[in-house]
Amino acid sequence: MLRRIDLRGATPGSLDYRAVVPRADFDVEAAVPAVHAITEAVRERGVEAILELGARFDGVELDDIRVPEGATQRALAELDPAIRAGLDESIARLRKTSAAELEADVVTDLGPGARVTHRKVAVDRVGLYVPGGLAPLVSSVLMNVVPAQVAGVGSIALASPPQKEFGGSVHPTILAACALLGVDEVYAVGGAQAVAMFAYGTGPCRKVDLVTGPGNIYVVTAKRLLRGLVGIDSEAGPTEIAILADDSADPAFVAADLISQAEHDPLAAAVLVTPSTTLADDVEAELEKQIGATKHIERIRTALTGEQSGVVLVDDLEQGVAVVDAYAAEHLEIQTVDAAAWAARVRNAGAIFVGGFAPVSLGDYCAGSNHVLPTGGCACHSSGLSVRAFTKSVHVVEYDRQGLDDVADHVVTLAEAEDLPGHGAAVKVRFS
Repeated sequence: MLRRIDLRGATPGSLDYRAVVPRADFDVEAAVPAVHAITEAVRERGVEAILELGARFDGVELDDIRVPEGATQRALAELDPAIRAGLDESIARLRKTSAAELEADVVTDLGPGARVTHRKVAVDRVGLYVPGGLAPLVSSVLMNVVPAQVAGVGSIALASPPQKEFGGSVHPTILAACALLGVDEVYAVGGAQAVAMFAYGTGPCRKVDLVTGPGNIYVVTAKRLLRGLVGIDSEAGPTEIAILADDSADPAFVAADLISQAEHDPLAAAVLVTPSTTLADDVEAELEKQIGATKHIERIRTALTGEQSGVVLVDDLEQGVAVVDAYAAEHLEIQTVDAAAWAARVRNAGAIFVGGFAPVSLGDYCAGSNHVLPTGGCACHSSGLSVRAFTKSVHVVEYDRQGLDDVADHVVTLAEAEDLPGHGAAVKVRFS
């Protein structure tokens, strides 16, 4: 099922490992014309356009885009107690790790009368997007809302596609999670139009400063088009898992973890990197056995047989680490002897799951980590969603006369070197 890419015997440095492990075709530029038309419609015609787009894309006729007050509390009251218990535990763990990420202000004294404070300030208002297409991703509510709240964001709006099955409202489990977290500004709006609503401020939804959350190619393209007008967290593409494993790995675990990500999307990437042909063969056998017992068989098979998935055979774990580091996966599992030691050598991954009992699905729900992560190799330069995504830094500069006098000559000299004499004059006038 999984195609094989054999890198054994390759001379170190002779191959671009990132290039030889391909990803799914996710062409944001190709979607730009269609998404531009959507965002312009929302900008020009507001709620009217959003309602028309909801009817076209979601098959739902609505009179209003805002979910009525009280709907979230009703959804919470009807929520399965077991699901509520799982959400409560996930929220508690994520709050704990998010609180640990909070950064304090840093004050630097540079001499008498000279001080700079690096102050951390929360974003005023954010728009959170929660997908609802192939699956109602209630966990994404938690992953977006909790770090925003811990950061101190004062105003939070959430959008998720209207569900025909539930009378055009947002999926009730998502609404229940909103109630658990105290989010009462919820919009039944999906896709690119949701991002445009947040960016422009449409109808009852005031403009936001930052949009976060994963989505399909239309959501990602809208983020790209509207970036600058509004801040964004990332341009997340299809989900991906890479597993670095040796003979010590349990093939049933490895196969199950590959399936868990393939279940998300036909474009999901599932990559096993191993020096063991025995493990590769055993994982293949487990895949055939386990896929037959899953719900989304067609989706999983499409993902696993796609060009974005496969088994990469390497000479040893040394080469394997080089491959996964170059690939820079959204999710990386290390199932090897001394897994923690190998994991410590990886620089590029959205999140690293160490050992046989830390599957990616743990991180999706209850690890305490955030599952909104960089995809498409962007983990080589970007981080996953965290408290830091919802804060910004402000330098507060406090100098008195003596502090300025100590560097006045330097400021004037550098200003003149840049042919900006007015800059220097702004200093000299203070000592005239």
